[in-house]
Amino acid sequence: MSKIGFVGLGIMGGPMAANLVKAGHEVTGFNRSQPKIDRLVEAGGKGAGTVAEAVSGAEVVFTMLPDSPDVEEVVLGDDGVLAHAAAGTLLIDCSTIRPDVSRRVAEAAAAKGVRALDAPVSGGEPKAIDGTLSIMLGGSDQDVEAARDVLEPVGATIVHVGPAGAGQTVKAANQLMVAGNIGLLAEALVFLESHGVDTEAGLQVLGGGLAGSAVLDAKGGKMRDREFAPGFRLELHHKDLGIVQSAARDAGLSIPLGSLVSQLVAAAVAQGDGSLDHSGLLRQITALNASS
Repeated sequence: MSKIGFVGLGIMGGPMAANLVKAGHEVTGFNRSQPKIDRLVEAGGKGAGTVAEAVSGAEVVFTMLPDSPDVEEVVLGDDGVLAHAAAGTLLIDCSTIRPDVSRRVAEAAAAKGVRALDAPVSGGEPKAIDGTLSIMLGGSDQDVEAARDVLEPVGATIVHVGPAGAGQTVKAANQLMVAGNIGLLAEALVFLESHGVDTEAGLQVLGGGLAGSAVLDAKGGKMRDREFAPGFRLELHHKDLGIVQSAARDAGLSIPLGSLVSQLVAAAVAQGDGSLDHSGLLRQITALNASS
């Protein structure tokens, strides 16, 4: 059993923290909004009023935050995680941020004697709830092994992909592929509907062949029914695709399909759909094909 501080108890972080409690760990959580702290307490965890309170005495600190500036503020800030974490603490950042920021966090942590891992996750809210996330880890071999006991309650696929920043690079690739899959699934639905095909039957047979995917399984039915309650918001996927574009430029790469889906997601957000689930990209594809 570990003493864990958890900062960021949103759609993903809240269920992850609750699963750590279920696994027998002592979890103290902090979030900017009190109701999310209250939910952790109801699940058997403890609430903290500040980052410092969540981190104090913790052997492991998880962060699950929206974007790179949030991680920089919460981890590197004057009253942040590194200001209060003891030497030897494991810092596991599950946020999706820029790889260069993860490397900078790891360097700052090492200077304080803190062991940092970038550990972004994939699978969305359902897999956060049932503890079967895919976790891509950047950091040292020793720190990854030390973290496994606290990662196993939240993830079913836990893979060390390289040094600091590598986890975020793999997550960027993940977000690129997911966005592309959602975009093509949206186009396929519009295509089937335009020809009067039974889309339930159509998606069933597509799912059984080479066109099948986790995206189709998780999103196809809801997209058919136009149910876009957020499991992962379009505005966050827009942010993630910005990370992809930036990292591609840094490497001198051309990603034409990624650039196109990035523009479609940006348009959806600009037109007010940012709070929808990322499968809400279907609305943008539908609008492009609407009769004048």
